[in-house]
Formats: sequence, structure tokens, C-alpha cells
Amino acid sequence: MSMNSPEQSQLGKSSAYVDQYDAGLLFPIPRATKRAEIGVTGQPVFFGADLWTAFELSWLNPKGKPQVALAHITVPAESTHIVESKSFKLYLNSFNNTRFADAAAVRERLESDLSASVWNGGAVRASVGVVLVLPEQFDKEPIQELDGLSLDRLDIDCDRYQPAPELLRCADHENPVTETLTSNLLKSNCLVTGQPDWGSVRISYSGPQIEQGGLLQYLVSFRNHNEFHEHCVERIFMDIWTHCKPSRLSVYARYTRRGGVDINPWRSSHPGVLPPSVRTARQ
Repeated sequence: MSMNSPEQSQLGKSSAYVDQYDAGLLFPIPRATKRAEIGVTGQPVFFGADLWTAFELSWLNPKGKPQVALAHITVPAESTHIVESKSFKLYLNSFNNTRFADAAAVRERLESDLSASVWNGGAVRASVGVVLVLPEQFDKEPIQELDGLSLDRLDIDCDRYQPAPELLRCADHENPVTETLTSNLLKSNCLVTGQPDWGSVRISYSGPQIEQGGLLQYLVSFRNHNEFHEHCVERIFMDIWTHCKPSRLSVYARYTRRGGVDINPWRSSHPGVLPPSVRTARQ
């Protein structure tokens, strides 16, 4: 099995746009490399998934007539690999002039190819989920902001723009709390191209109360950090888990789309129902 690195992908390079179906365009990247940086070398302490939305999906029906749909894609966090996002967009483009019997055939092809890619040819222990939203369902796609108390109301000084977990502080000697906090000020940069990635984040936890000003400063500290969405969310989870020691924790980020695709990672200390894949106004 290959050990693909982001630098070997099509990110930041001129690419030929293939419009005939080609699953070989998918470029898997191992999760283990970045997880090792945050102290995750064995079984992760978190569960979760990466919720993708593809807004630019099209193919031809048997008569050659173009069809369009949205796709909600769920990638299990236990998979050994992620799919590099530009390769995923190139892969979707390869459907553009390819004939499929119907939408069900498209969904099955996406599910099969993506499942194989995120396990990099190994045994598929948890499949990628794919739901297609057809045009007659478009007006049922809601827009909703993340629920919780906004940290952005705080008037704080910010001068750290690389991840600074030492900014995280909690009230160890007071009664534990359960709360959900949100921010629209998450920004990081693509690991390879340096292009900005804009996101909103929701942090739900039970345990020693986290000092809100320090948490917001910590989230802002990702502003000049270069890392993929999935890795940023896992870093946030592990920093809070390690420094604040909550009994329960979930971190959910929704990033604005690029090239017709958004990526929304969710990580939780306990298995549970996935958050609804509902886009925010900025997405």
C-alpha cells in the first residue's frame, strides 16, 4: 500500500480536467502521520466522521441528458485515510460526461470508490455513506447556524496566530458544568497551497468549566496554521482533552466550501448520533 503525502497530490498544481469516469483520480492520504503529531499513535480516544457536501455533481443519463444532484458524504473517522479534496473534485468532474443508468447507480459508484479509497485498498471496516439530494428536494435543504453560546461576543486581545494550547484554562476546583460553545472565527490554511480555510466550530463538553476568553484566543490561534480541516479538528479535540480533562467532549467544525465541496469534521469522546449535516449561511 502506498504512503501518499499531500505534496504528491494535485494540490497547487495545474490539472487536466478529466470528464470521463476515473476512480484512479482519488488520492488517499494516511491519517496516522498527522495524528502522531498530536499524540495519537494507537487507538484514538475519539470517535467521529467527516461530513462532506458536494455541490457540483453531474452526470449523463442513458440518453445523454445531463443530471445534477447534491451529495452528502460521511467518511468514518476510523478509516485509515482521508481523500485529498482536490483529487475528490477531479474525481467528481470525471462523472460529467459519463452515462449512468440512474441516480442510484451514481450513489453506489461513489460509495464503492470512496470506501475503497479511505481504506487505501485494505479491508473496508466501515463504509463511506452517500446520500444524493435530487433537484426536486433542493428547497428542503436548510441553512442553520451552529447551536450554542457564542464566544465571539467576548471583547478580548488576540496576538497568537499559531496553535497555542497553553491558552486553554479551566476551573479545576469548581463544580463541573455541561455547556456548548461556538465561534465563527476559526481560520486555518491549506497544508499545501496556503489558501485560507474559513470555518465555524461548536465545542460541547462536560467537566471543569473552560475559561471562555482563553478558549476563544486558542481558536483564533489557528489563524496562520497550515493543516487540513480534519487534522485541525483533531488537534483542537486533543488539546482540550489533554489540557482541560473533560469527562465528555465533542468538536464539530463546518468549513466554507471550496471548488464546490465543503468538509465538516466531527470528533467525540463518546459514540453517538452524528450531527445533522446542515450548512451554515457562509457555506
